[in-house]
Amino acid sequence: MDGVVPGGLEEPRRLHRAVRYSLFAGGKRLRPALVLLTCRLVGGREKDALPAAAALEMIHTYSLIHDDLPAMDDDDFRRGKPSCHKAFDEATAILAGDALLTLAFETLAKCPAAVVPQLVKVVADAAGARGMVGGQQADLEGTRGKPTPALVRFIHRKKTAALLRASVQAGALCGRADSGEYNTLTEFGENLGLAFQVADDVLDVTASTKQLGKTAGKDATAGKATYPAVFGLDRSRREAAKLAGRALGALEDFGRKADDLREVMKFVIARTS
Repeated sequence: MDGVVPGGLEEPRRLHRAVRYSLFAGGKRLRPALVLLTCRLVGGREKDALPAAAALEMIHTYSLIHDDLPAMDDDDFRRGKPSCHKAFDEATAILAGDALLTLAFETLAKCPAAVVPQLVKVVADAAGARGMVGGQQADLEGTRGKPTPALVRFIHRKKTAALLRASVQAGALCGRADSGEYNTLTEFGENLGLAFQVADDVLDVTASTKQLGKTAGKDATAGKATYPAVFGLDRSRREAAKLAGRALGALEDFGRKADDLREVMKFVIARTS
């Protein structure tokens, strides 16, 4: 990422410093890890998947910058640091997110030419109005009434699971997976993504602001449509475990070769931040 993102001294400096501030603030790097591990699993070369891995992290970071804005989830902290709009200003934060989203697709184009059209379609579908952006809209609208199970599942599938699933699919495409492998890994990615968001909902209730690196308890305060709000904590934990079981089941045909992805799934459930 450092090689493709403009340096902080390149004009306009404030914009590029804001981009780098958020992109290199740390984080789990879960999406690029999924891209690279999936590519490796199906016999691909990691170097073919690196641009896609970087692109998915750029899209994720752009979504966090915009998510923290006052008009959205309004959070002053991200990854234990002031949010982009607090460290700079709202207008710069909006433009930094715009810049990262655009640069992500430029970076995707650096993947092997044969897979670029499919990659662009998969990632755009997951990031756009039928995926993450649509999920964010539903999340905002979900605070206006009593949350329902159908609404919570819709939001989770679109806002979070879509991009995690696309990360797995991108790795499979870069590794030239056959159709059977691709479909199996898509199932893994979908269930991992849903389990991740259920676990995230639980952490918002049970973890501290220091652990999360962002303000804890905001979902309940804002009246968000979350699993704990609809089902309670115990059932939410059981649902996360069930989804994790489905994800792990999808990897059975890969045998021991998929152990790295299994470890990622276990981390998603056991994490404390």
